Amino acid sequence: MNQSLLQRITLDINICHGKPCIRGLRYPVEFILELLSSGMSMEEILADYDDLDRDDILALLLFATRLTQVRGSVRAFD
Repeated sequence: MNQSLLQRITLDINICHGKPCIRGLRYPVEFILELLSSGMSMEEILADYDDLDRDDILALLLFATRLTQVRGSVRAFD
């Protein structure tokens, strides 16, 4: 299941300057994460962006989770 979700996250240099996006659409992962972190619910996002579905949001959350699973010391907030 996780691998099929991750396939929804695409990288294409011609779309959003190569940033990770949802299914080749012009929705960068970071944009949807910003909406979630601002307090929007998954349901609100899906209502505003009708070409997205629940699995897209789950995929970007899984993608973000995998990015944070780094080994060693990370000093991202210095």
